[in-house]
Amino acid sequence: MSDESLAITVLGSSGTYAAPGGACSGYLVRGAGTTVWLDAGPGTLANFQRHASFAELDAVVLSHCHPDHWTELPVLRNVLKYVTHRSGVPVYGTAENRRMAEAATHDGLAPTFSWHTVADGAVADIGALRFSFSRTDHPVETLAVRVEDLASGAALAYSADTASGWSVSAFGARVDLFVCEATLTTDEEGLAPHLSARQAGAMAAAAGVRRLVLTHHWPGGDVEAQRTAAEATFGAPVELATIHERYSP
Repeated sequence: MSDESLAITVLGSSGTYAAPGGACSGYLVRGAGTTVWLDAGPGTLANFQRHASFAELDAVVLSHCHPDHWTELPVLRNVLKYVTHRSGVPVYGTAENRRMAEAATHDGLAPTFSWHTVADGAVADIGALRFSFSRTDHPVETLAVRVEDLASGAALAYSADTASGWSVSAFGARVDLFVCEATLTTDEEGLAPHLSARQAGAMAAAAGVRRLVLTHHWPGGDVEAQRTAAEATFGAPVELATIHERYSP
């Protein structure tokens, strides 16, 4: 299968922690000859190697500083520094994520990584893909990400972590595929800074999203019940983010 068309492959889809055999948040975004690792939660480094080589990696993009979304980065640094001997690999993330990543290494991120601090409203072109960032409704600075193939116009978005105070409509642009967190059940709405599947479906429908994939699954939760709840508000079939599966806009 060609990697030229924009697509996202799931490296991990568990929220907070992973059940046996699982992995926390992480995705491989590929398109137009560009390869980007989006969020690097625990367990995703091993899964990354099933789909790409370290030599192919063009950049890493991190949504926020909660550990289930980024803590493979210091381990990736070990690989790049001591095994493949690469330097200057771009990392895009928040200022707090940079501070925490620096603290996790004994001699700093450079020269292995070149850190680019991003915030709400930032735009970064990585190869032929454009990454746009929107701050979500979460206790720490958290950035949802929209990725557009500049040649075809196809676009996907990733909610990162958010409660109902943010919407994918905030990007103000077309989103064909939306990978959206659905941590909570309907009965749990408002009890934590996350979305329920029902809320995710409603948000996607209001934004005119064509394809919805639920992620950030709670280990041991009833994902089929979550799918049903999302379909009731989305008004169309909903998919569940599954490790090693590839989704296209």
